[in-house]
Amino acid sequence: MDRVAHAARLTLAPLLLTLAVLAAAAPPVCAQAWVPPAGLGSVTVAVQTINNTGHTNTDGEFLQIGRSVNTRIDIEADYALTDRLSLSAGIPFVLARYVDPLPYGPPIPFPLRDECRCWQSGWQDFGFTARYNIVNGAFALTPSVSAGVPSHDYEFRGEAVVGQRLKEVRIAVDAGQRLDAISPRLSVQVRYSYAFVERVLDDVPNNRSNATVEGGFLITRRLAARGLLLWQRVHGGLRFGGSDSSALPFPGDVNTPERMFEHDRLLRDNNWRLGAGTTYSMRQMDVFASYVEFVHGTDSHAGRAFTAGVSWPFEIGRRQTP
Repeated sequence: MDRVAHAARLTLAPLLLTLAVLAAAAPPVCAQAWVPPAGLGSVTVAVQTINNTGHTNTDGEFLQIGRSVNTRIDIEADYALTDRLSLSAGIPFVLARYVDPLPYGPPIPFPLRDECRCWQSGWQDFGFTARYNIVNGAFALTPSVSAGVPSHDYEFRGEAVVGQRLKEVRIAVDAGQRLDAISPRLSVQVRYSYAFVERVLDDVPNNRSNATVEGGFLITRRLAARGLLLWQRVHGGLRFGGSDSSALPFPGDVNTPERMFEHDRLLRDNNWRLGAGTTYSMRQMDVFASYVEFVHGTDSHAGRAFTAGVSWPFEIGRRQTP
């Protein structure tokens, strides 16, 4: 099958749907199970470089087409109002560029923002999170609720876009356990979230589940390392199908003009990813980095992401112990 025929089967998953979860490598997120005492907060700036090396179709076949790159700059502030309740808010600035020398191929539209192979940029979505800790000891349990609201009426069609332009509310729970019986330096955390995503087509639900399993090890008093397993499943969404012999031949569920218009942000992007990260803590800041690689998925982007950033702690109104 030639490249243009492959392009007709590429899956244009939303550019940031999956990789937004990669911010789990940053300290304010990876420590969600344990919460700081009242009056402590942090400001975090993280830069993430994403290299989308291709797509997978509904059969899981990898197609080295539709390649793109983007850079995401996350700015977030977190503050503990009480020993149990903390709030955070942030917004990312995204730069994206289509880098494949060939277009997708008909009938998939090829917008000018991709055709020019130039950088597109803009603010993405405001994010707000409230966490309430239930247990905060060797075992920690913290549910949370988050909201994402587009910052403006940005474009979502194509590869070189800053996001999906969809409102969503996420309910999550984080659980962590220090494994003192094995080593006081070892811990494990799990996170599950369910996102209620704005529905733009009445007959296409697109809510989403995400889960993360993280193992952490304190190498020294200041240096920590972690391994990550990330999973995503879209409850509904659109499928582009696979080869002509597939049970769901191209164009799959993208079979009306309305669905073709919306497919960039409504595909059934199911995937698994693996990663590793490290954090170095100093008196006035934490420095962190992570790397995450695509493992398997359907109707998804394949690729890798590298994240690095700095987190600065602060205190406001904290009561000092006599």
